[in-house]
Amino acid sequence: MSIVVTHPPRAERAVVDALGEYGVATIHEAQGRTGLLGSHINPIQSGTRISGSAVTVTVAPGDNTTIGVAVEQCGEGDVLVVSPTAPCDMGYFGDLLATSLQARGVRGLVIEAGVRDVADLLAMGFPVWSKCISAEGTGKGVIGDVNVPISIAGRIVRPGDVIVADDDGVVVVPRLAAPEVLAAAKSREEKEARSRARYSAGEIALDVNDMRPLVEKAGTRYVDYADWAKENDA
Repeated sequence: MSIVVTHPPRAERAVVDALGEYGVATIHEAQGRTGLLGSHINPIQSGTRISGSAVTVTVAPGDNTTIGVAVEQCGEGDVLVVSPTAPCDMGYFGDLLATSLQARGVRGLVIEAGVRDVADLLAMGFPVWSKCISAEGTGKGVIGDVNVPISIAGRIVRPGDVIVADDDGVVVVPRLAAPEVLAAAKSREEKEARSRARYSAGEIALDVNDMRPLVEKAGTRYVDYADWAKENDA
Protein backbone atom coordinates (compact mmCIF):
# COMPACT_ATOMS: atom_id res chain seq x y z
CA MET A 1 0.00 0.00 0.00
CA SER A 2 1.31 3.44 -0.90
CA ILE A 3 1.51 6.39 1.46
CA VAL A 4 1.38 10.15 1.00
CA VAL A 5 2.75 12.12 3.93
CA THR A 6 1.37 15.63 4.13
CA HIS A 7 2.91 18.77 5.65
CA PRO A 8 6.41 17.44 6.46
CA PRO A 9 8.72 19.92 8.20
CA ARG A 10 10.95 22.02 5.98
CA ALA A 11 14.14 23.94 6.68
CA GLU A 12 13.72 27.65 7.33
CA ARG A 13 13.23 29.41 4.00
CA ALA A 14 15.93 31.99 4.71
CA VAL A 15 18.44 29.18 5.28
CA VAL A 16 17.33 27.35 2.13
CA ASP A 17 17.71 30.49 0.05
CA ALA A 18 21.08 31.34 1.59
CA LEU A 19 22.42 27.87 0.80
CA GLY A 20 21.43 28.51 -2.80
CA GLU A 21 23.99 31.33 -2.94
CA TYR A 22 26.79 28.77 -2.70
CA GLY A 23 27.77 26.22 -5.31
CA VAL A 24 27.27 22.49 -5.03
CA ALA A 25 31.02 21.94 -4.71
CA THR A 26 31.31 24.42 -1.83
CA ILE A 27 28.43 22.86 0.09
CA HIS A 28 29.69 19.33 -0.55
CA GLU A 29 33.08 20.28 0.89
CA ALA A 30 31.58 22.33 3.73
CA GLN A 31 29.62 19.36 5.07
CA GLY A 32 32.57 17.00 5.08
CA ARG A 33 32.38 15.89 1.44
CA THR A 34 28.99 14.27 1.92
CA GLY A 35 25.58 14.49 0.29
CA LEU A 36 26.62 14.58 -3.37
CA LEU A 37 24.33 12.63 -5.69
CA GLY A 38 25.95 10.28 -8.20
CA SER A 39 27.62 11.83 -11.23
CA HIS A 40 25.02 10.30 -13.56
CA ILE A 41 22.52 12.95 -12.41
CA ASN A 42 23.11 15.93 -14.68
CA PRO A 43 21.36 19.19 -15.63
CA ILE A 44 19.54 19.50 -18.92
CA GLN A 45 20.30 23.24 -18.84
CA SER A 46 23.42 25.25 -18.06
CA GLY A 47 24.10 28.27 -15.89
CA THR A 48 21.27 27.58 -13.44
CA ARG A 49 21.52 27.14 -9.67
CA ILE A 50 18.58 26.35 -7.41
CA SER A 51 17.94 25.50 -3.79
CA GLY A 52 14.75 24.21 -2.25
CA SER A 53 13.06 21.84 0.16
CA ALA A 54 12.76 18.26 -1.03
CA VAL A 55 9.40 16.71 -1.78
CA THR A 56 10.34 13.06 -2.25
CA VAL A 57 8.65 10.59 -4.58
CA THR A 58 9.03 6.92 -5.42
CA VAL A 59 7.67 5.77 -8.77
CA ALA A 60 7.14 2.33 -10.24
CA PRO A 61 9.22 1.39 -13.28
CA GLY A 62 7.50 2.82 -16.35
CA ASP A 63 4.70 4.56 -14.41
CA ASN A 64 4.62 8.26 -13.51
CA THR A 65 1.27 8.37 -11.70
CA THR A 66 2.88 9.23 -8.37
CA ILE A 67 4.47 12.37 -9.77
CA GLY A 68 0.96 13.64 -10.41
CA VAL A 69 0.02 12.70 -6.87
CA ALA A 70 3.06 14.53 -5.52
CA VAL A 71 2.24 17.80 -7.28
CA GLU A 72 -0.54 18.39 -4.76
CA GLN A 73 2.00 18.20 -1.92
CA CYS A 74 4.36 20.74 -3.51
CA GLY A 75 4.51 24.42 -2.72
CA GLU A 76 6.56 27.55 -3.14
CA GLY A 77 10.27 26.91 -2.77
CA ASP A 78 10.16 23.12 -3.09
CA VAL A 79 12.20 20.82 -5.31
CA LEU A 80 10.64 17.55 -6.49
CA VAL A 81 12.98 14.58 -6.00
CA VAL A 82 11.95 11.38 -7.81
CA SER A 83 13.40 7.87 -7.67
CA PRO A 84 12.08 4.74 -9.42
CA THR A 85 11.79 1.63 -7.25
CA ALA A 86 13.81 -0.20 -9.92
CA PRO A 87 16.09 1.26 -12.60
CA CYS A 88 14.20 2.80 -15.51
CA ASP A 89 15.26 5.27 -18.20
CA MET A 90 11.83 6.13 -19.58
CA GLY A 91 10.66 9.73 -19.89
CA TYR A 92 8.69 10.20 -16.69
CA PHE A 93 8.42 13.98 -16.90
CA GLY A 94 7.68 16.59 -19.53
CA ASP A 95 6.37 20.09 -20.07
CA LEU A 96 2.82 19.48 -18.78
CA LEU A 97 3.94 18.31 -15.35
CA ALA A 98 6.52 21.11 -15.33
CA THR A 99 3.78 23.66 -16.03
CA SER A 100 1.78 22.34 -13.09
CA LEU A 101 4.77 22.45 -10.76
CA GLN A 102 5.89 25.86 -11.95
CA ALA A 103 2.44 27.26 -11.21
CA ARG A 104 2.87 26.11 -7.59
CA GLY A 105 6.25 27.78 -7.21
CA VAL A 106 8.33 24.60 -7.40
CA ARG A 107 11.94 25.44 -8.21
CA GLY A 108 13.00 22.33 -10.10
CA LEU A 109 13.13 18.56 -10.50
CA VAL A 110 15.76 15.96 -9.62
CA ILE A 111 15.02 12.52 -11.04
CA GLU A 112 17.00 9.31 -11.38
CA ALA A 113 15.25 8.46 -14.63
CA GLY A 114 14.46 10.07 -17.96
CA VAL A 115 12.75 13.31 -18.91
CA ARG A 116 11.41 14.49 -22.26
CA ASP A 117 10.08 17.66 -23.94
CA VAL A 118 13.49 19.11 -23.23
CA ALA A 119 13.18 22.05 -25.66
CA ASP A 120 9.93 23.05 -23.97
CA LEU A 121 11.41 22.69 -20.48
CA LEU A 122 14.30 24.92 -21.49
CA ALA A 123 11.99 27.48 -23.08
CA MET A 124 9.82 27.72 -19.98
CA GLY A 125 12.84 27.89 -17.69
CA PHE A 126 11.99 24.91 -15.52
CA PRO A 127 15.27 23.43 -14.23
CA VAL A 128 15.79 19.66 -14.32
CA TRP A 129 18.57 17.35 -13.20
CA SER A 130 18.05 13.86 -14.58
CA LYS A 131 19.70 10.53 -15.31
CA CYS A 132 18.95 10.77 -19.01
CA ILE A 133 16.70 12.12 -21.73
CA SER A 134 14.15 9.78 -23.26
CA ALA A 135 11.09 10.35 -25.42
CA GLU A 136 9.62 7.02 -24.30
CA GLY A 137 6.47 7.71 -22.30
CA THR A 138 5.25 5.98 -19.17
CA GLY A 139 1.97 4.38 -18.18
CA LYS A 140 -0.49 5.10 -15.39
CA GLY A 141 -2.00 3.19 -12.49
CA VAL A 142 0.75 2.12 -10.07
CA ILE A 143 1.10 4.35 -7.04
CA GLY A 144 4.31 4.85 -5.06
CA ASP A 145 5.04 6.94 -1.98
CA VAL A 146 5.29 10.68 -1.39
CA ASN A 147 7.28 12.46 1.31
CA VAL A 148 9.05 9.43 2.76
CA PRO A 149 12.84 8.88 2.86
CA ILE A 150 14.07 7.69 -0.53
CA SER A 151 17.31 6.39 -1.98
CA ILE A 152 18.45 8.27 -5.06
CA ALA A 153 21.79 8.20 -6.87
CA GLY A 154 23.59 6.72 -3.88
CA ARG A 155 22.17 9.03 -1.23
CA ILE A 156 19.23 9.09 1.15
CA VAL A 157 16.96 12.10 0.79
CA ARG A 158 14.32 12.84 3.40
CA PRO A 159 11.34 15.12 2.89
CA GLY A 160 12.26 18.66 3.87
CA ASP A 161 15.99 18.18 3.29
CA VAL A 162 17.60 21.01 1.35
CA ILE A 163 18.48 20.35 -2.27
CA VAL A 164 21.08 22.52 -3.99
CA ALA A 165 21.74 21.93 -7.69
CA ASP A 166 23.84 23.63 -10.34
CA ASP A 167 26.07 22.81 -13.30
CA ASP A 168 28.26 20.61 -11.05
CA GLY A 169 25.41 18.30 -9.99
CA VAL A 170 23.16 17.94 -6.96
CA VAL A 171 23.90 17.92 -3.24
CA VAL A 172 21.52 17.20 -0.37
CA VAL A 173 21.80 18.93 3.01
CA PRO A 174 19.96 17.24 5.89
CA ARG A 175 17.21 19.55 7.14
CA LEU A 176 18.39 19.67 10.75
CA ALA A 177 21.99 20.33 9.70
CA ALA A 178 21.14 23.14 7.27
CA PRO A 179 22.05 26.10 9.53
CA GLU A 180 25.37 24.50 10.48
CA VAL A 181 26.20 23.70 6.86
CA LEU A 182 25.30 27.26 5.84
CA ALA A 183 27.78 28.65 8.37
CA ALA A 184 30.47 26.23 7.17
CA ALA A 185 29.82 27.15 3.53
CA LYS A 186 30.13 30.85 4.35
CA SER A 187 33.43 30.22 6.14
CA ARG A 188 34.74 28.15 3.24
CA GLU A 189 33.75 30.78 0.69
CA GLU A 190 35.58 33.47 2.69
CA LYS A 191 38.67 31.25 2.85
CA GLU A 192 38.53 30.65 -0.90
CA ALA A 193 38.27 34.41 -1.52
CA ARG A 194 41.50 34.92 0.41
CA SER A 195 43.15 32.10 -1.54
CA ARG A 196 41.93 33.53 -4.84
CA ALA A 197 43.55 36.86 -4.00
CA ARG A 198 46.87 35.08 -3.37
CA TYR A 199 46.60 33.18 -6.66
CA SER A 200 45.88 36.45 -8.47
CA ALA A 201 49.02 37.89 -6.90
CA GLY A 202 51.08 35.09 -8.45
CA GLU A 203 51.34 32.55 -5.63
CA ILE A 204 50.85 28.87 -6.41
CA ALA A 205 48.94 26.04 -4.73
CA LEU A 206 52.08 24.59 -3.11
CA ASP A 207 52.28 27.69 -0.93
CA VAL A 208 48.65 28.79 -0.71
CA ASN A 209 47.62 25.34 0.50
CA ASP A 210 50.82 24.70 2.48
CA MET A 211 51.56 21.58 0.43
CA ARG A 212 55.35 21.68 0.49
CA PRO A 213 55.58 19.62 3.71
CA LEU A 214 53.46 16.92 2.03
CA VAL A 215 55.77 16.87 -0.98
CA GLU A 216 58.80 16.63 1.30
CA LYS A 217 57.21 13.88 3.40
CA ALA A 218 56.56 11.88 0.24
CA GLY A 219 60.30 11.92 -0.44
CA THR A 220 59.99 13.82 -3.71
CA ARG A 221 63.36 14.70 -5.23
CA TYR A 222 63.89 17.73 -7.46
CA VAL A 223 66.47 17.11 -10.18
CA ASP A 224 67.81 19.47 -12.81
CA TYR A 225 67.06 18.21 -16.32
CA ALA A 226 70.75 17.89 -17.24
CA ASP A 227 71.38 15.67 -14.22
CA TRP A 228 68.18 13.70 -14.83
CA ALA A 229 69.18 13.13 -18.47
CA LYS A 230 72.54 11.77 -17.38
CA GLU A 231 70.96 9.49 -14.83
CA ASN A 232 68.44 8.14 -17.33
CA ASP A 233 70.66 8.05 -20.37
CA ALA A 234 68.22 10.40 -22.12
